[in-house]
Formats: sequence, C-alpha cells, structure tokens
Amino acid sequence: MPEIIKRKFSSYSITGFPIFKNQMLNFLQKFGIFCFLDNHHYNFDASYECIAAAGIADFVSAGDGNGLAAIDIFKNKHEDWIFGHVCYDIKNEIETLASSHPDSILFPDFYFFVPEIVFIVTNHQLQIGILNADMNVDEIFTSIISTRIDESKAAGAALELKARFTKKEYVETVEKLQQHILKGDCYEINFCQEFYLNKVIDPLVVYRQLSNLSPNPFSAFYRLHDKYLLCASPERFLKKSGKNIISQPMKGTAKRIVREADDELQKQKLRNDEKERSENIMIVDLVRNDLAKICEEGSVAVKEFLNIYSFPNVHQMISTVSGILKEDISMRKIFHATFPMGSMTGAPKRRVMELIEKYERTKRGLFSGTIGYITPGGDFDFNVVIRSILYNETKKYVSVQAGAAITWKSIAEKEYYECLVKIEAIKKSLG
Repeated sequence: MPEIIKRKFSSYSITGFPIFKNQMLNFLQKFGIFCFLDNHHYNFDASYECIAAAGIADFVSAGDGNGLAAIDIFKNKHEDWIFGHVCYDIKNEIETLASSHPDSILFPDFYFFVPEIVFIVTNHQLQIGILNADMNVDEIFTSIISTRIDESKAAGAALELKARFTKKEYVETVEKLQQHILKGDCYEINFCQEFYLNKVIDPLVVYRQLSNLSPNPFSAFYRLHDKYLLCASPERFLKKSGKNIISQPMKGTAKRIVREADDELQKQKLRNDEKERSENIMIVDLVRNDLAKICEEGSVAVKEFLNIYSFPNVHQMISTVSGILKEDISMRKIFHATFPMGSMTGAPKRRVMELIEKYERTKRGLFSGTIGYITPGGDFDFNVVIRSILYNETKKYVSVQAGAAITWKSIAEKEYYECLVKIEAIKKSLG
C-alpha cells in the first residue's frame, strides 16, 4: 500500500469473506456519505478486494467555484485518501458546451471527500484507517462483525422500467445519426437512452442483488445524502501508478449463452466481428491522442489490443493504452485531456458531444461519468459508470441508462437490443 501520511491504520483478521462483505455494507448504511468499491475477485491490477470510505472530514464540490482546479487545490491540501466522482456534464467546463435536458438524480458535477474512516479489505484482512484519534477502532471492527444480515429482504415485486424512446423512435434516431456519419460530422457516436421508474427502492437490497447477478471488477455502491449509485461496471477509465497511467476502453459487446460450446462461438464471433473491432479501434486511437496530451513524447503505447473478456452476462472487447505522465501534471489537466472517456462519447469527441445533446433526451449526470479514489501518494483508480442504477431517494426516482456505439455499419435494431442486453441484470435486480 502507498505510504500513509496522516491517517492511522489498524489491521484485523477476517474469515468468511462473503458474509463479512455484507456486514460491512450494512455498517456503512449509518453514514450519510459513503463509497464502497468492489473488484469481485477479478484480476484487474488492484491491490485490494474492496475499498471503502465512510463519513466526511472535508469535501469539495462543483458548487464551490474554480471548476476542476478545485480538485487540485483540495488534493494538495490533504495528503490523504480521497474518494469521489465526476459527472459526464463536467464536459461543459472542459469544452465550453451546454446541457439543457432534465436531470432527476442531481448529483453535483463533481464531488470529492476525505473520509473519516477508510476500509481496505483483502480476503483475510481488514485495515481500518482513522483520522480522529478519539475514535475507537476496535469498536468499529466489533460493530461490523456483530451486524446481523437479514437474508429475507428482497427487492419486492417486479418493476417495469419505462423507456424514453420507443423502439421506432430509437431506430429513427440512429438512422439520423448515421446521416451525420455519412456527411462526415463524426465517425462513431455512443448514443444512450434512459429507462426510469418513479418508485421507492431499498438501495442496499437492490445493490446486493445486482452484485449477485452481475459481479463486475469496477463495481461501486455510493451514497451522497439522498442520491445513490448502484454500479456493476466492467470498465476502467484511468489508473495512475507513479508516473505510469493506463486507460482500458471497452467497445464491442456480445451476450453470454448458457451452453458452453455456443458461448465460445459467441466469443469467437465477437473477436472477428469487423464492426465491433472498428468501434474499439476508433476509440483506441482517440484514447492514444488524449493520453499524448499529458504523457511524455513517444511513451503512449497500446499494451493490449482487442482482447475479449468474459463477464457474467456479456463478453466485452477491451484494449489497454498506457503512457508515462509528464512532470507536474495535475488532476485538472488529466481530466481536461481525457474526459469524458472516448468509449462513452465517440469520435471526434467535441462534435459527438454536441450530437449527444441534440438527440438524447435526458442528462447523463453520473452515468458515463466516473467514480474512484486518490491515494495519499497521488495515485488513483477510476471506473466508467455504466451498467448502473441511479436513485434519488427524495424524488423516489430510479434512472437506468444504456448506450451503444453507432457507426455507419450499425444496424439500428441490433443496437436497440444491445441496450436491452446491457440492462438485463439491472431489471432482474429491481425485482
């Protein structure tokens, strides 16, 4: 682990990891703000199994002024663990764009906080890090392991998500986007649609069910007062280790099939699909260009190209692009160069963001944004917020968004059904 500068950590042995993880999730519910990140035993270069933050020692929000520069000021003020998110709509600062669509969840454009308590979990050990010496760490540990889990709780009756687009409207919109591609406005655009509910849900119960149905390596359960993110993301946005930085764009999707032989054929079909490959290749080029703005000349390289990763519900095509950061590159410069992530926009980035605003019907908000953490030494790891449920408890509003990459070769109906495949586990987790 990176050197801890101010925070005092204590270690505890744990047994029965799945039960302990549920106990810790229950413990976090007493806090108005918490962030729980889980890699679900995937080998995605993480030094922990779960990492969590609870309570607030200090925070910075988009409403505080200074824009993204406020994150650097905050980071320099606190040589400590920092957790938080950046919403898709911070694009309006980066590219001087505007958004007028409705937003029923209302996460701030960014929010970062130094937690009162940090939890770092491996399969056999828990580290608890506190800032306040008056806190009794043993009592915190005892409180977690004495939590009883009510296994009888379920999400309740099946809930039918409503769609912002009919199938006919979606297909017609994709055809309009393809006309933009034909005219040379763009090469690829990630077009998203929202499914929604006006309903009270139990975020913890639904998150547990989502994790059971779709355990993915960049999962998150995040609460910011009355706003929740229940995330089962398989995609990493950016990870920094020392001067090294990587991005792992994901483009290309195929549904898993129960029968093993058929599933393997599905995987091979994805690997050889020219349309899916071209999607990924275009975004790899975009990511290389983004990283080149902040990395040493000649250091940006594609370390992994068009590899197929299998997740519980889908196969995904993923590439890894790496680089060596220039000296004194700030978080603000990193976000300005790379955000929003190319896999959720398309190419060229600015023009497709204008088209996204024109043709989508709701603000993306935290969907296709990012959530993650910064270490005391300045390293960080951030995901791509997809395969997620966003919930505003006060408004009793549930939002689920899904997108597909539109190219000239896209078949609109297939892209529509790809969106439905991506939300299958979410629909089941809601009932």
